[in-house]
Amino acid sequence: MIQSMTGYGKHILQLPSKKITIELKSLNSKNLDINARLPQFYREKELELRKMIAAALVRGKVDFNLYVEITGEETTAEVNQGVVKNYMNQLSRIVKGDEIKLLEMALRMPDTLKTEKDAIDEEEYKSIVEAMNEALSNIVEFRNEEGKVLEEDFVNRLKNLNELLEAVKAMDPERLGTVRERLEKAVADLKVELDANRFEQELIYYLEKYDITEEKVRLANHLKYFETTLNSKESNGKKLGFISQEIGREINTIGSKANYAPMQQLVVQMKDELEKIKEQMLNVL
Repeated sequence: MIQSMTGYGKHILQLPSKKITIELKSLNSKNLDINARLPQFYREKELELRKMIAAALVRGKVDFNLYVEITGEETTAEVNQGVVKNYMNQLSRIVKGDEIKLLEMALRMPDTLKTEKDAIDEEEYKSIVEAMNEALSNIVEFRNEEGKVLEEDFVNRLKNLNELLEAVKAMDPERLGTVRERLEKAVADLKVELDANRFEQELIYYLEKYDITEEKVRLANHLKYFETTLNSKESNGKKLGFISQEIGREINTIGSKANYAPMQQLVVQMKDELEKIKEQMLNVL
């Protein structure tokens, strides 16, 4: 079963005081290319989250976004109580005043507020990991659905290629007969006496250069191998790409040896089908 590299996954995590949205989008790429955007507070976990993406998606250009929306009374700023009390004690030794006045003065001093927490809450991060797994599951499911569409198209293209190959096989005797007649007529037009046995040997040698028996067999084998790989459990777009190249070589050789317009027309159709396969192959994982 093949898998597309095009996909989209999203999961929203609702916590008591914040809403966290994880969004993943992927397109085709030769390798894995992850573009991650997440708040500074979660940067220490970026490498771990990247490893999760790499394990699940393997290949493709991936945009990973983690958004945080504060929905409750939580704030990223906290009062640094130890610093404030120390300021108040020092101020009380300098001037006399009630605690409210000293507190107001202390809060104006540096470092009385912490703008960020010291560490990510472990329970919160566990929830983020679970949400990440859900988003990854969604994008993998999307890729699988896209893969089914690609697979259906490949199956149809393979069917067309096999039918065209059968047409080539059926036409081959007629082609060789026509080439032979053409050569015999050309010699007859020269109006020269030739040794019949020598001429037959030369004719056989010449016709062997146009023989496409091996190409037909190899092309049939490559098409079968493509189908087998397509039906394997793992998606392997690179392998299918290599097989497509081999299919193309055999089609090109048949075209160059054909020397017969009706067969060359079949070859053009085969090339067209193969080109469409190669275009879609860029999206296969």
